[in-house]
Amino acid sequence: MLRTTLLAGCTLSIACPALAEHGTTPESREDTLTDTIIVTAQRRETMASDAVAAPRQIALPADAAAIAARVAGGDIFGNGALSGQLSYRGLAGERVLGRINGQRFATGGPNAMDPPLHYAPSILVERIDVARGVAPVAEGPSLGGAINAELVQAQFTDSASLSPQMRAASQYRSVDDSYAVGALAALASNQWRFGLVASREQGEDYRFPGGTAVGTSFERNLYGVHAGFQTGAGELFVEYRRSETDPSGNPPFALDMVYFDTDFVQGGFRGQIAEDVGLTVRFGHVAVRHLMDNQTLRQPRAVPAQARASFAEADTMTAEAALRLGSSRAYLEVGADAELTDRFVTITNPTNAAFFIDSQPNVRSDRIGAYLQWRGSSGSAQFELGGRVDRIEQSAGTPQLGAAVPMGPRGLAAAFIASGRQADDTTVDAVARLWIEGGALVPRLTLARKTRVPSVLERFAWLPTEASFGLADGNIYVGNQTLKPEVAWIAEAGFDFANDWLTLRPTVYYRRIEDFIQGTPFDATPGVINSPVEMVASMSGDTTPLMFRNTDAELYGADLDFVVRPLASLELAGTASFVRGQRRDIADDLYRIPPANLRLSATWATGDLSLGAEVFAAADQNRVSLTNSELPGDGYATVGLFARYTFAEGLAIEAGVENLLDERYAPYLAGRSRVGASDVPVGERLPGAGRGVWARLTAQF
Repeated sequence: MLRTTLLAGCTLSIACPALAEHGTTPESREDTLTDTIIVTAQRRETMASDAVAAPRQIALPADAAAIAARVAGGDIFGNGALSGQLSYRGLAGERVLGRINGQRFATGGPNAMDPPLHYAPSILVERIDVARGVAPVAEGPSLGGAINAELVQAQFTDSASLSPQMRAASQYRSVDDSYAVGALAALASNQWRFGLVASREQGEDYRFPGGTAVGTSFERNLYGVHAGFQTGAGELFVEYRRSETDPSGNPPFALDMVYFDTDFVQGGFRGQIAEDVGLTVRFGHVAVRHLMDNQTLRQPRAVPAQARASFAEADTMTAEAALRLGSSRAYLEVGADAELTDRFVTITNPTNAAFFIDSQPNVRSDRIGAYLQWRGSSGSAQFELGGRVDRIEQSAGTPQLGAAVPMGPRGLAAAFIASGRQADDTTVDAVARLWIEGGALVPRLTLARKTRVPSVLERFAWLPTEASFGLADGNIYVGNQTLKPEVAWIAEAGFDFANDWLTLRPTVYYRRIEDFIQGTPFDATPGVINSPVEMVASMSGDTTPLMFRNTDAELYGADLDFVVRPLASLELAGTASFVRGQRRDIADDLYRIPPANLRLSATWATGDLSLGAEVFAAADQNRVSLTNSELPGDGYATVGLFARYTFAEGLAIEAGVENLLDERYAPYLAGRSRVGASDVPVGERLPGAGRGVWARLTAQF
């Protein structure tokens, strides 16, 4: 009944001409704990949302995760041109909540080839909001922070008559001979708005000093419509988008993308229904259809016996409702939300119709949650207190196997069918955020208890495969139905300082995580094949499979960002990040923790011309996980140049040189190549792009 109700609500909201909601805007979020990376919009100076300078210093990457990674505490799992994942203060994957236009959803790829920001082409991104450390409970369950990418949309005007709006951008990048074009065409008045968005991106294999990273080409299209109606102090909104990823390489994975065909729809209401009474209602649905194989792009192609084509589907229905009593700076908000997901994955051999395995058969996860959030003050001290409760029920169906599937997987399937194949959890989150306003210095403190329920992959992966939600490490993993939810106890402290010539925002933090989920050796005798799981894993070339288990962990570190303006025409800016992750149950380091890094840029601007340079440096990473046979990484530094010239209001050209010194380096969090015909040896980390030039033209009126 709940699923039927949500679908009906989604249909009703689509039937109304409505306003495309941008989610919670910087103006409406009165807190000091959100970083906003402005991509194409104007900088917004508010206490509610900290604006990081627009990334004019770089060529816009196709993967918006690389933009988000520029925030203090950020890094990126480099899994291909369109599959990167944000690592934030040492946590990544499903521990970082990802949304597009405020809409959350389940990714379709069993190995996260399509993490949330896969669906946010950089050429269309207006801004990226990153909750600083701990996300408010109103944003939903999230262990390691939250990120939301807002795409360009039509804006209301002050006139009663409809007037046109246009925003367009195009870019060329030489290192991978790629191009990107994107545009918004709209009509809007003070009551109505209608908009069309579209983008096209395509790139070839990128070059690095010493060769070409074969298998890194990409191709993606996106198009959509949105409409809105503003009535009184409220807004009705609706939007639809279609994202089509065509054959694109994923060297760290065993398979490449053949297609992702994904439909997004959402609609609802946001605004005031009475004085100091706000209401938000939103319904959404996301449908992902996916095919990946080792035949279309992979060089060389797999031999017929090892040919694989995997079909995946994921459907997510969401509903949210929130009632706010009070103003934006003093309110009580009560809300509820639901997220219902269905997934199905079938592995086939395209050369043998009798070979197929349902590796994730009718896997479902249904969550219903409620929260209470209170914002207030006592003198100059501001606080935001929140708590939420979520109930999650997960289940898996019965896998079907073809006649050509050998006995090993058949035995594992029989054992899985005989198991419980269902789980339910109730989680409780609490967040206390405090800060003191009143001058140039704003001290802040955050205390929180945050949780994460095991993913359906971690629980129900009965077949040993490399699916690990994007770790892309070549290891084979198997699920564990006895997993318990992760519980993180978090403390963060810092301050914001701002005057006419200096902005400085440092933070120190500590996270103690009980029941942290990590891949561990399947049994006490790694390498000794004495179980059905190890036998099946060895058939795929890995005699040391890993099982997801609960461990204990801690992460601590510090990060900061700053801007120095010694002259009216000169700006120096940068970020610095350090994080350390350790197991607490054994003497070992956590897996895939980013190294310390530093980013510095200098920009000289006068009139219509801006010139600058940027340096990014990452340290060695020698604190690696012995349990996961992780290898150390070398430090590196790169230099880039950039320039911008404004021809007229709304029309500008930007250009630059990346990796000016043609440094050969491999980011520590980059995935390892599986492509045999590449200049990157099999098993080596994917190197960074070599020297290249880029140019970008932007227009707006």
